[in-house]
Amino acid sequence: MINSYASSNDAEVAIAGARAGAEVVRNMYGQRLTRIDKGVGDFATAADVEAEKMILRVIRAARPGDAVLGEEGGQQGAADAVRQWLVDPLCGTLNYAAGNMLVAVNVALRNGAAAVADPFSREVFFTDGETAWVRHDGGDEQLAPTPATQLVDVNLDPPFPSASGFRAVDLLAHPEFGERFRPRVVSTTLALAWVAAGKRAAYVTDGGGLSGSVHFAAGIALCRAAGCVVTGIDGAPIGQAGRGLVAAADAETHGLLMSMIRIRS
Repeated sequence: MINSYASSNDAEVAIAGARAGAEVVRNMYGQRLTRIDKGVGDFATAADVEAEKMILRVIRAARPGDAVLGEEGGQQGAADAVRQWLVDPLCGTLNYAAGNMLVAVNVALRNGAAAVADPFSREVFFTDGETAWVRHDGGDEQLAPTPATQLVDVNLDPPFPSASGFRAVDLLAHPEFGERFRPRVVSTTLALAWVAAGKRAAYVTDGGGLSGSVHFAAGIALCRAAGCVVTGIDGAPIGQAGRGLVAAADAETHGLLMSMIRIRS
């Protein structure tokens, strides 16, 4: 079956890879898994490793000449390749290891198609680079972001490279934030897919170089294709030198959040 993906377009390859990884994550859930220490409190599990192997099998069968940057396996192929896949086989490892199902599988072609799979709802959020959709129960539905929920996910996981000028906890303490929004902390980029799908009004995180990150590239691509407003925490475009991320369902929500984010120099 994996060889059948060779004739698929890039979006279908991303979907197939994300689904293959999600199946591993789902099947290994609840088991006592070996942990691989990455230092500073971070770790991977055997599920991360096995899911990435399955994703790479799909990509290699469909696009054997493409480079890949994997969260667990690192760089394979030229780092400056025109076509490079960014793979995060289990975003939310801390949740997963604690028996929490709020996790995602991220597969993205840099500057192209991308897919975010929720292993447990079996939804796959995907884009061909122009339009964003969700596939569930064999059907596709175009994503329609909306701020109606007033729920804003804020990433409170380290590192915090902008801590001297911006701290997410300060945003939550802003009086206007409590008047307009309600905070949620998922600690996985599944939240970005939810912004694109209208399940969240916005997502905010610190960080650097997120557009090229295996953790964030697929979610950012989804939000952009769905028509969300996506910038750094400084309001600048997302790029390799960017600061953090604010992805909002619409311009009004983005503007409100930016008015509450005051970055100290």
